[in-house]
Amino acid sequence: MMRSTAAVFLAMVVVATPLLASSQPMPAPPAPPTNNSRLEKAYVALQALKRAITDDPKNLTHNWCGPDVCSYYGVYCATAPDDPCARTVASVDLTHGDLAGTLPEELGLLTDLAVFHLNSNRFCGTLPDSLRSLHLLHEIDVSNNQLSGNFPSQLLCLPNVQYVDIRFNNFCGEVPAAVFEKKIDALFINNNHFEFTLSESFSKSTASVIVLANLPGLGGCLPSSIGDMAGTLNELILLNSGISSCIPPEIGKLDKLTVLDLSFNNITGTLPDSIGNMKALEQLNIAHNRLSGEIPESICALPHLKNFTYSNNFFCGEPHRCLEVPHIDDRQNCIAGRPDQRPGEQCIEFLHQPPVHCDAHGCFAPPSPPPPVYAPPPPVY
Repeated sequence: MMRSTAAVFLAMVVVATPLLASSQPMPAPPAPPTNNSRLEKAYVALQALKRAITDDPKNLTHNWCGPDVCSYYGVYCATAPDDPCARTVASVDLTHGDLAGTLPEELGLLTDLAVFHLNSNRFCGTLPDSLRSLHLLHEIDVSNNQLSGNFPSQLLCLPNVQYVDIRFNNFCGEVPAAVFEKKIDALFINNNHFEFTLSESFSKSTASVIVLANLPGLGGCLPSSIGDMAGTLNELILLNSGISSCIPPEIGKLDKLTVLDLSFNNITGTLPDSIGNMKALEQLNIAHNRLSGEIPESICALPHLKNFTYSNNFFCGEPHRCLEVPHIDDRQNCIAGRPDQRPGEQCIEFLHQPPVHCDAHGCFAPPSPPPPVYAPPPPVY
């Protein structure tokens, strides 16, 4: 099967990028020719970045001098994807550099960049709008910084981006629905200050990993269309995200899911027996919610389940088979005969609360009304 030019270019970058961390110094490549406009633009961009860095405690950019950008620390060059005779900057990786500063608009000059990793630094301000020019960008990781502003919508303009990691920053506001409609493989936006709800567009995502943890402003409910993500979704982490609804039974369609974490929310109702259809599930965490009823035996019979945490709920029963799961945590429930359960008065008080209606949050459509019954006309004499 033919591979796209961008895919081949990325493969070259991924294979060669680990050399950046090698203890063996790489031989310095020859200085770029003066007629290479790509490297000349890269020189402008990287020098602008160096000037924007206000603190470099590890002295990572000490050799960022002169026009030979391919010898700069953390910068990798490769053959241009559209010109086999030209060299270009394909990757910038300054991970764990503890660098402080801002990100200049000149970064948009790195139009051949495929990998951009700046995680675990102290960059502040916003992502430059010029990043929308990086049409070959495949991975962007600016996590664990001090970046702020609204969701960087320029990422939606990148046709080849597959890995988006902006977690542990200070981004705020709405998350565009188009984020979940974009064909990416991994999305990490957790530990920010976003405020939005999971709409039906969430279920259109083709990502294999989605992490929306520690977003108290998320709210809303799990849409019943979540089963539409079965073809690709492998890990879903929504812990501490303000979700207040029941778990839709359609979640059982996610038969490729290996990790599901819904802990520390306000999820109510019972645990759907359909989760027993998620044959690939290895880790299930629903702790610190308001779930009740009994644990379905089909869940504990899952062939690959290794860790099942359902503590701090109001479950009243668990099959003996659950105790055979390698690691379970059933504490602080209302299960008779198990250690470290809730006080009896808490369980009685919970049982006397009004029953939960899963459509009360607007998450599930209420049942359709019965068809009208028409009385036959009176007989005519």
